[in-house]
Amino acid sequence: MVQKLILWLAVAVMTAVSLSSCGEYQKVLKSNDANYKFEYAKRAFEQKKYVQSYTLLKDVVTVFKGSDKAEESLYLLAMSHYENKEYPDAASYFKAYYQRFPKGKYAEPARYYAGYSYYLDSPEAQLDQSETIKAIEELQGFLDFFPRSDKVSLAQNAIFELQDKLTLKELQNAQLYYNLGTYLGNNYESCIVTAHNAIKEYPYSKYKEDLEMLVLKAKYQEAVLSVEEKKADRFRDVIDEYYSFINNYPESKNLSEAENIFKIARKYVKD
Repeated sequence: MVQKLILWLAVAVMTAVSLSSCGEYQKVLKSNDANYKFEYAKRAFEQKKYVQSYTLLKDVVTVFKGSDKAEESLYLLAMSHYENKEYPDAASYFKAYYQRFPKGKYAEPARYYAGYSYYLDSPEAQLDQSETIKAIEELQGFLDFFPRSDKVSLAQNAIFELQDKLTLKELQNAQLYYNLGTYLGNNYESCIVTAHNAIKEYPYSKYKEDLEMLVLKAKYQEAVLSVEEKKADRFRDVIDEYYSFINNYPESKNLSEAENIFKIARKYVKD
């Protein structure tokens, strides 16, 4: 009985505190006192009430423009969205901060988090990669402005990961062309062009081997489908591609398939 009473009292106290807090927030929300809102927003942020924090801060950033609180209020607005995992809004406010205060107190983290917000919002490779490109641009901008920052390695690793995602998208596109074969045209040539462009754009990607193997396979298919007078030249190109591939990847997981292509190609080429 005593335990139930204690539990009931605890719940009652918590409910009262919650209602009191909610009531105070509504009071602050209706207030015209920007300083009052700002101080409450900072407390809300510390208490991880990020929606309350950025709701209030949106009201005060324009009021504080040109004042000594302009930087902190705008940066805190961006961080509130970031901590609430609202990354597009966060990126927008971080950019607004460093554009308005390029040498401000929070310029370094603002540039970093602008890029990292886009990074966290970057979708799967098969989807539109606009946010991925924005992330790379922002993170590279951060590295250019703050090459000695303690977040340099984090930014660089994020860029490498994002570039791999873009490469994977191109690999998927090239694979699609390969799978289409001769449907409505020579898709093998489109596969080769797409793969070559990706290799040129992202030469250090972890998908480079897969791209080069796809080029070899596509050139082989082009050779097989060629008219007789062009077969020798096409298969000679296949052999050159094979040697390049095994030179780059002597222990490739695709070595057996590459060697089979080479054996067939040799039959069409006179020494």
